[in-house]
Amino acid sequence: MKNMVKMSIVAASLVATTAMAADKGIDIVTTGQAVVYYQTLANNGSGAPDLFDQATARANVGVQLNLDADLKNNFTFGSQINYLGTLGLEKNIVSGTMQNTNGGITESNIADDVYLSQLYIAKKIANTTVKLGRQELPQSLSPFAYSEGWNVFKNTFDAALVVNSDIPNTTLVGAYVAKGNFNGVGSNMSNFGDLSVNSTLGTLNVDSTAYMLTVQNKSIPMATVTGTYYALSNVAGSIDADVLWGDVAIAGKDLPMGLNFGIQGGQISPDSGVKDTNAFGVKAGMKVDALSLTAAYTTVDDGVVGIRNTGGIKTPLYTQMILNQSSLYIDNDTYMLKAAYSLGDAGTIIAQGTMTDDNRNIAIPKDLTDLELIYKVKAGGVNFLAAYVNQSWDAAAGAADGQDLIRFVARYNF
Repeated sequence: MKNMVKMSIVAASLVATTAMAADKGIDIVTTGQAVVYYQTLANNGSGAPDLFDQATARANVGVQLNLDADLKNNFTFGSQINYLGTLGLEKNIVSGTMQNTNGGITESNIADDVYLSQLYIAKKIANTTVKLGRQELPQSLSPFAYSEGWNVFKNTFDAALVVNSDIPNTTLVGAYVAKGNFNGVGSNMSNFGDLSVNSTLGTLNVDSTAYMLTVQNKSIPMATVTGTYYALSNVAGSIDADVLWGDVAIAGKDLPMGLNFGIQGGQISPDSGVKDTNAFGVKAGMKVDALSLTAAYTTVDDGVVGIRNTGGIKTPLYTQMILNQSSLYIDNDTYMLKAAYSLGDAGTIIAQGTMTDDNRNIAIPKDLTDLELIYKVKAGGVNFLAAYVNQSWDAAAGAADGQDLIRFVARYNF
């Protein structure tokens, strides 16, 4: 009954908003997407289930609906409601979900499958836009609190965002980020809680808030320079931490063979006397006709706090791929090669791989080799993705030392 009441309130609010907008002559723009998502992941440990076994598989069927409106006087409104279900696949094909609401896979009540991921008001004043409410945050401007797009739906944040462009070729972004719905495998997307950091002590909540300031400048020809500062308050109840991160992207039509370069790096500094975490990365790419090639290297030292999104499981590092993030957070050196070949209307094939020297102080360092093959194509208006990942690592005798992942996604945007 409680969930039905919640669902009724959400539905009534959206209906009321639409009705009021119609009375005042305001148009509601409706967009969205429908998604079918399947993934299976199995390791080679003794007695482990097979790759396509029901015990290793997860799936979702989701529908996302956006309702946006121009409220006049430079005010805009945005909302996003999501349905996450399985179409009963848990009966004989899968045993879990990639995302859910209220932690369930076999919920019989529609209220347990619906959540509100965005609800905000924005106001533009001259060259400044203020956006208040539940919203997405982009990685390019918020590298440690951003909306990840790898799962069924993106995670979002309860935040206040200010964007200013008064300075020529420069974007200033300030944000106050309070909560988010953590984006991981099997996450409860209806649960908006504290941001969190990965550390050698485990996952620690940011019990207060995160304040962010980003400056992005494009004054230098062919270069985009971005610098970001975060103040994380009350991590694990009593620790404050400063995060500094910078990124320089160089690309332009005047460079031969589509050459492009990147440099990134930063530091996480807790105030409790524990060791800072430093990270650095470089990458270089080129494009010749239909073939694109990229090479990258990143390193993270043995600090206490990991290089990870506070609202998800990914990193802002150049070497981040589909499945290798757990080896990137702390104390490692990672090398990446990537090749993408365009087949035109027939899609794109991507082959990429990383080798990670894992230097963490654990009994058996988990030096990781991650090889990935991805195929993307748009057909009939639907974006399809098929991916295969093979991982291998050092392990004790008799323990699992490898795993395979297969992922299929069909996404229709309307």
